[in-house]
Amino acid sequence: MFNPLRRKILLAASVSGLAACSQPLRLNQDKPKVAALFCGSTSDGGFMQAGYEGLMLAQRRLGVTASYLDKVANETEAQAAGLEKLAAAKPDLIIAHGGQNNKAAERVAAAHPDILFVVTQGSVTGSNLSSYDVLQEESAWLGGAYAAMMTRTGVIGHQSGIRVPPGLRGRAAYADGAFTVNPKIKLLTNFSGAQDDIALADRVTRAQAKAGADIIFTMLNAGRSGTTEACRALGIKQIGNVADWVARDPEVFIGSAYADVGIGVFEACKDVVNNTFKRGEIFKVGLQNPEAVRLIMSEQTPEDVKQRIEAYRKQILSGEIHVKKQYGGPEFTI
Repeated sequence: MFNPLRRKILLAASVSGLAACSQPLRLNQDKPKVAALFCGSTSDGGFMQAGYEGLMLAQRRLGVTASYLDKVANETEAQAAGLEKLAAAKPDLIIAHGGQNNKAAERVAAAHPDILFVVTQGSVTGSNLSSYDVLQEESAWLGGAYAAMMTRTGVIGHQSGIRVPPGLRGRAAYADGAFTVNPKIKLLTNFSGAQDDIALADRVTRAQAKAGADIIFTMLNAGRSGTTEACRALGIKQIGNVADWVARDPEVFIGSAYADVGIGVFEACKDVVNNTFKRGEIFKVGLQNPEAVRLIMSEQTPEDVKQRIEAYRKQILSGEIHVKKQYGGPEFTI
């Protein structure tokens, strides 16, 4: 599933104000030890599973010794406790998967200067801490534009769970893309508070459909199946994120804002194996690498819509379109 990015692409996109330093690392014999923390299930079919698969790819291809802790609660103290537990085994690298770990990783990394730390989809740095960020907001922007072109009712939905930075940026970008296409479109956006609650996602979907939404963009984990089955029953469509949901379920998904977040996990491991890890940096990759970030559209998508999406993609890459990272509009509640 994962096609690792070439290192030169990541380094070319480095955006850090801190001085980079590649220092010799203490490795555990020939196989570096890598431990990862996941705030959710590694079989959620979404964000956490993508990170886990990136870790397993590193174990297979790079020969790292991998361990992990999953189903950690999405709150800072639980995350910090989980990271401390992983640090006790003295791995070479600890990866906290997801920007919700920013605060916990900063704290625990500072307490363990002899261990390297990474936050994927993160925005934090330190003397032994870097972030690897796959710009899922860029494919989300295209997803919003696509939804605005494909809706028949003029009402589109968005669903997410917890208000973490990547999710907030994704929602803002989706809204920006939709309003760029149609300033009068009606957007129903909801953060339910839970990424994995299937029954809750079902209720939100039915409420949004009742309010007129015929396309819903989901940034959920295990809870996504609740939205999917509700969409199937109601005869409305969905746009997924992270993975290729069009291939998985073409009956329901007309698009997917693909963002291979497992690449960040793999690349961090590769940098440690190659002894080229740079401390105190944030590495970003977006639409410039379609293997990592792109909008996947149904084969039934009209040709003129495909052409408009491609034009928007080029405008994002050229800087003509600046993807918004904040949303200040109304929110949908049930």
